[in-house]
Amino acid sequence: MLLCGSFENQVIRLIHMLRFDEKLLSRMEDSGKEVSLGDSNEYCEDSDSESAEFGGDDEEHEDGHVEDRPGKAENAHIGAHRKDWRRVRKVYRRSKQYVFVAATLPQSGKKTAGGVLKRMFHNAVWVSGAYLHRHNPRLERRWIEVTADTQVDALLDAVKYGLKNGIHEQKLGPNRTMVFTNTVDSANSVSDILRRVGVPCFLYHRESSLEERTKNLQSFRENGGVLVCTDAAARGLDVPNVSHVIQAEFAACAVDFLHRVGRTARAGQYGIVTSLYTQANSDLVRAVRQAEELAQPVERAFSRKRSFRNKLKKQALQKSAAPSPSIVT
Repeated sequence: MLLCGSFENQVIRLIHMLRFDEKLLSRMEDSGKEVSLGDSNEYCEDSDSESAEFGGDDEEHEDGHVEDRPGKAENAHIGAHRKDWRRVRKVYRRSKQYVFVAATLPQSGKKTAGGVLKRMFHNAVWVSGAYLHRHNPRLERRWIEVTADTQVDALLDAVKYGLKNGIHEQKLGPNRTMVFTNTVDSANSVSDILRRVGVPCFLYHRESSLEERTKNLQSFRENGGVLVCTDAAARGLDVPNVSHVIQAEFAACAVDFLHRVGRTARAGQYGIVTSLYTQANSDLVRAVRQAEELAQPVERAFSRKRSFRNKLKKQALQKSAAPSPSIVT
């Protein structure tokens, strides 16, 4: 199964369906006779109860049914019992092998893809590359602090830098540059800026029609050039041999940063990442760079200390009240 951005909505639902099939097989083997599939309500109850286990407050019994919500007098007893129940939850005999594949797999947090899989398949064997969520030595990093007055010039310089610096030496076809912004308005503004200075580009964001996104993505794959996009293009798309990723606006969190950076230096190739950041992003940038210098997974820079995450949130709220540099013109 290929894990994608819609992991919770699609993959977990499929796992529930497959696990229900294994439950029936287990019952057949235990009883020594054929078991009826029953009606669809049993599967729905089983699926809903497992969803509650991983995303809500209700818990599932071994038979797949959800217990009625207890009264206040029973809460203390039920709360203590749940920990014991989690340790003895029945694991059905597998009728199939599950293989999950992902380019990035964050595990910090109960609702991340990695966190959910660890709870659902606690005996799973995990295999990962040496540089998972870490600095890739085939990647050239460029960090450029900008202000409202220098942001546009820095962006244009970054685009030109990628076009003339060594990427063509790979002889892998046309040069491809992806420019990321945080909003649709910013993507439109960057596109206008590039076109005004004679740099043709393609647009990719959620407000474009499906036909337009498909056409622009296909042209970018075949002909190269510059693709201006939001995080809609940061995951789930396979564009081979992207030579340069530019963050015209710095990513809002570590997961978005990983997905953007992961568009280049793929499959043994080399790439460049240019990150433009403002004073408002400085704490986030400092955490990412420190994690890279210490050869730590980038996501841990944000998950290891709750106080640090709260500090970033507080500073973001304070800075949002004051004017800050924006690419929107």
